[in-house]
Parts: sequence; structure tokens; C-alpha cells
Amino acid sequence: MNNSRKVAGVAGLVSMVWVGVTAAIAANQRRLVFNPTIKREVDNPRSSGHRTRAIVLRARDGTKLSGWLMTPQIPGPHPAVVYFGGRSEEVSWVVRDAGKLFPGMAVLAVNYRGYGNSHGEPAEAHMVEDGRLLFDWLAERAHVDPQRVAVVGRSLGSGVAVQVALERPVHSLVLITPYDSILAIAKRKFRAVPVEYVLRHRFESVKYASALTAPTYVLRAAFDDIVPHSHTDLLVAKLGKLHLDETVPDSDHMNIPYLEATQERIAAFLGARFALPLEETVVAAGWPAQPPSA
Repeated sequence: MNNSRKVAGVAGLVSMVWVGVTAAIAANQRRLVFNPTIKREVDNPRSSGHRTRAIVLRARDGTKLSGWLMTPQIPGPHPAVVYFGGRSEEVSWVVRDAGKLFPGMAVLAVNYRGYGNSHGEPAEAHMVEDGRLLFDWLAERAHVDPQRVAVVGRSLGSGVAVQVALERPVHSLVLITPYDSILAIAKRKFRAVPVEYVLRHRFESVKYASALTAPTYVLRAAFDDIVPHSHTDLLVAKLGKLHLDETVPDSDHMNIPYLEATQERIAAFLGARFALPLEETVVAAGWPAQPPSA
């Protein structure tokens, strides 16, 4: 009898701990998924290859989003890039490195809600909605060729980039250390917790991958303990139009976008894609060369 009571007591304690951990994950999931960085990585960001302008845009709900627009020095229209950063990333560094990463391209790099000088709080739904707005805003600039707008997403931002590419005529797609889903990574980390019932910010890129029509370039870190290669493998296997899947030597999850080898690869991929005749790229992507008439 005593042993039965002890077993029941231990089981009750374990159940309480399990419920407590589950509740803690549910309550703190925003902090687990996002890590807003407010301090600028570069104090006075300027691109050596672009005219640089700080901008403030308003999301559809009025939230202020702050970032930078970079425009090539010569007259347009130019191919263009929208950049989406990682979980802890403030994007002013993109301005500094834009001359190497995106030569001859217009570039829009805007901090997520709660990051940098952007207002609000981060959430998957907001990031995707804001991402579509940023794509549309950039495509409407007079100096931008609206049929040559690419999307680049790093780590967490790869999930934003995938969902934007699903709903917009993205010319080309670059995914840096991408994953199958944040839900899958969370389940791997919290094996004993039913995170699928409490996690709202899932970023399930693997669900959308087969429907993507933009040529996609995947870049992995050689050493990555944040997004294990097995999670990237699952995404790559589903991508609708994989162009290339490469691993950058001597890179890890944190340093990969800053390395010269990474930046040269991205610049070469986008430059080659943008140089193709428009008819060839639109046929490959499966979207019309001209917007449909009203």
C-alpha cells in the first residue's frame, strides 16, 4: 500500500511538472520563437554601392516599420531584393554589406515588429502580412523592375520568405539556413511536451514548399546546432523548384551571412538569374509576363 501511494505521489508530481512546463511554453512562446534586438548592429549604415535612405512604412494596422531602402547609383529600373532577417537579427548590417551582397540591385531591409526602431510585437501572422506589404511596396517603386523582385530570408526569416513567395510573383528565392518548420524544431527540443497544441508561431515552410515556383537557392552552414541539417533536408526534398543546395565552408549558424563566401554566392546567383531574358524566367516561374488586365 505504501509503495502504491509513493508511486501515485511521484506520478502526480510528474504530471504537475509536465503541466507546468507545457503552460510555461504556451505563455512564453513569443520569447522562445523571437528574440527582438533593438540596438543597431551598425550605427550609421550606408551602402558603398547604393544611395541609402532610412524609411518608415506603416503596416496595414498602422504599426510603424523602420528600415532602409538602397538604390543603385545609375538610373533604373533595377532588379530588386526584399530581405528578411533571423530570430535575433537587426538588419542595419545588410545596408553596410549591400554593395557586395546585392550589386546593381535595389534593396529593401526592414526590421520586424519589435526589432530595431520598428513598433509592435513580433508574430508569424504579422511578419508574413508585413512581408507581402514590403514586397508590394518595393515592386511599385519607379526605379524597380516589378517583374524582377527576389526575396532573401535567413533562418527564421526563411519561413517568412517562403510564405511571401507563395503569394507573390517572386522572381528568385534565397534561403539561408532554412528549416522545415519551427514546430518540428520545437518538438525535437521539447520531446516530452505536446508543443503542437500550444505553439501558435509555427512557420511550417515544408507545407508550402512544393507549391513554390521561384527558382530557390539554399545555403547551409557547415556547423549548425540551431537548425540541424536534417530539418533543412526535409524542406529541400519538398521544394518545387530547387536551383542549388550548397554548404558554405567554415560557416556556422551565426556567421554565415557575413562571410565573403556566402555573399559572393548570393550575388552570383541573383545576378545570373536577373540577367536571364524575362520571358524565360516568367515561363519557368509560372506567372504572367504582364499583369492581367482589370
